[in-house]
Amino acid sequence: MKRAEMLRRVSDFSDFSRGHRLQELLRQGEEPKHVSSSPDGQHLLVLQKSRPPSLPRLVAFQRHGIGGADLERSWQPPQPAPVGLLFLQSPVTLGSWALALVWEHGRTEVWYFTVAMGWQLLQTLELCQGARARIVSVCSQGASLVWCEERPPLDAPLDMNKCAFMFCVCTRALEVEEQGVRLGTMRIVLHNSPEYQVLASPQHVFLMPATASFATTSKFLLVWHPEKAKLTMTAPSAGFVHSKVLCSSSESDFRKLLLGSVGLLSGLAPLDIHTSTVSNSGSLLLVSRKGAVNVVEPDGSQRHIFDLEGGPLAQGSPVQLRTFGSILACVLAGVLYLIDQNSGRLIEKKILSMKEVHFLESPGEEDSIQLLTQTGIYSFSFSKPEDSSRPEPCLVDMVFEEACRYYQRRSLSSSKLTVEKLKKGGVFQAPVALAAILQHSLRQKQKPRRGLQDTYAKLLSTMSLELQSYMSLELLKTCVVCAPESEVESYCEELVEQEISRVLHSDMDKDNLAYLNSIFASFPKAAWKATRSCLQLQQNGDGLLVARATPEVWKKVLGGPQQEEVGPNGVVPLFELICASFLRFKPKWLPSFVELTQQYVSISWPYGSKEGPEGRVPLYKRALGVLARTNKRSEADDEMELELLLCSKRPKAVLQALHLLIGLKQWQRVVEVAEKFSKLSPLLKKEIFTTLLAEFAQHRELDPYLDTLWPLCPAELTASDILTVVLQHLPHSQEDPVPFSSDGNQLTVGLLKPLLLRVVQHPSTQDEMYSDALQSPTFPPPTPPREHKIPSKAVADDAPQPPMARTSSPSALAQGDTA
Repeated sequence: MKRAEMLRRVSDFSDFSRGHRLQELLRQGEEPKHVSSSPDGQHLLVLQKSRPPSLPRLVAFQRHGIGGADLERSWQPPQPAPVGLLFLQSPVTLGSWALALVWEHGRTEVWYFTVAMGWQLLQTLELCQGARARIVSVCSQGASLVWCEERPPLDAPLDMNKCAFMFCVCTRALEVEEQGVRLGTMRIVLHNSPEYQVLASPQHVFLMPATASFATTSKFLLVWHPEKAKLTMTAPSAGFVHSKVLCSSSESDFRKLLLGSVGLLSGLAPLDIHTSTVSNSGSLLLVSRKGAVNVVEPDGSQRHIFDLEGGPLAQGSPVQLRTFGSILACVLAGVLYLIDQNSGRLIEKKILSMKEVHFLESPGEEDSIQLLTQTGIYSFSFSKPEDSSRPEPCLVDMVFEEACRYYQRRSLSSSKLTVEKLKKGGVFQAPVALAAILQHSLRQKQKPRRGLQDTYAKLLSTMSLELQSYMSLELLKTCVVCAPESEVESYCEELVEQEISRVLHSDMDKDNLAYLNSIFASFPKAAWKATRSCLQLQQNGDGLLVARATPEVWKKVLGGPQQEEVGPNGVVPLFELICASFLRFKPKWLPSFVELTQQYVSISWPYGSKEGPEGRVPLYKRALGVLARTNKRSEADDEMELELLLCSKRPKAVLQALHLLIGLKQWQRVVEVAEKFSKLSPLLKKEIFTTLLAEFAQHRELDPYLDTLWPLCPAELTASDILTVVLQHLPHSQEDPVPFSSDGNQLTVGLLKPLLLRVVQHPSTQDEMYSDALQSPTFPPPTPPREHKIPSKAVADDAPQPPMARTSSPSALAQGDTA
């Protein structure tokens, strides 16, 4: 979907020297190409890996009328293409660049560009010291080159395949001067290592495993800090793992570095990397084969940013990444995604008409992206369009009116709050600040701009993305009104997604809930897509439903006004709206969604909170209520009811599902459910076993499953308890019982014998309590010796005795009674 105001063609190929030649190369779509540009955007390189009989070639183009000799380099097979094309800034002349072409055997050509002469070959040099060394990856870090090279042993055959721990990571200083190149001594960063791909940021070098053939080494990344001579080991699935300062060459041995972390690494998942690049902030961006975009910081920490649409990525499908300030631009299958790196929010998604695009460097223009295509250069701007800078006539008044409603609901005073009181009172500063920011940002351009206060300026920088979202929403509403009929549906889907996202990030009151109900009723399919996008719902590799919404969004979904609060006006809570969408468009996901929401309840609310949904109707019952409101009942609905009961894992719900399965006579599932949920709690285990024992006493349907059923017997049940349950549930017969029945449906002692033997042989709980006493050497213990004391009469007559002492002897008690 295109919008001329936002994505526009800014130039053809006339900006480049030999523009027709550049256009010709780009239009050879079947040829694999690598396009890169210098950091200042003035030079463009096209590396064409042509198929025979054409020769592979490298062509350089200059932009904005820079003159001089051109660079076009080709080579004869079997010489492979260069492994690295690196722009090196010359410290001699400001703005001049050198280009290093690095081949896999270490030969490096350094080309130097001047405005007067163009590209000139400055020097050819050798990076590697061994004749059999082979460079597999190279990058430029500051004034040095860093590369990974293969070093086979001297006695190894030349055609030997790659083996583990035959690579090393090296670095050499390279200084470009007008008369030549000064190459420093080689220093080994890491030796005896697997093959690594090196990616440089301004202060660090990331080392990524180039192959997943080795189980342990393909689970982590390495980050080299040149200034600190330190290596950091990190795993995207676990974060920071280990860090070590390399003080000597012996500590640079990869195998020794790995020894201290083998136990930890063995339990980690292998790396899942489809595409990688370094952002302008120095962090590493990774795209997994499932489409997940993550960022790895140099300190080893990692963070998830976004999930691309389209499911698993194929091995050959290209994904292009580029960062512009805090905005991440990603092109996949002709779709341009603009993502805020800080929050992970999707700012814009554009469907491009061309499949092959290349990002161009545009320094100093972080508010726009330039794309090189086969038809020219296109620019995409995230700044607000010219014609949308006019504010709404009553926008500021709307801010104060909304603030009045907000503060009135939270006020304990009976006096009514008005817009005039808000503007003149000076108590509430939030609406005043917001109105000032809107007037500053959305004022007509013909009016002079006034500066903001410092506190408002900080708030404006925080709200910049929200203001852009507002302007995009207003522009989208205009497009819906003016669009042709064929494009209305796509515009409406985007509008619904933005509206639902906006409501989920605001207060979920009755008005907003009623608004969401109207959206779901008017645009059910668009609302379903928007819900999946806002909650970032998708299936992982194991087929489980996962969501990456924030706890604040989950509070809006699971909390908010409930049915008893909104009243009988046809408005249903948001959770019920989403469940109804699942039933309509993706019913198989509903039980997994309910189970997922139960997990997020503990994250969004503290334990025992009265605001959480757990203190009200359980979530699975609310989902069952949505299922009960369906017009036609089918077998699929019965199965859905069972799944909803079981996914709750609540004892009453599990027993209810068990009784439903017994009524349906699905005995195989009955036993499977009993075996699975008996592990949740001893009390539930006892209830499940008692229920199935009662069914066993009534018929012979469970006889094939007795080997699975008897081990579920709780330890506290005795033989008398089992016989009591069996006798209570024996079927009543109208005929006189006979010893040997011909129908074969009667319960016999032989069927109960294995269970009774198991119970008798199992020690009871009471026996375990007294097991220590029963195992003592002598039982009962010997009687302790008694001491016979005869008190003296004199002492008894002279000394006063307490009352209890006087009654301790039967004779004394008798004498007292006689007296």
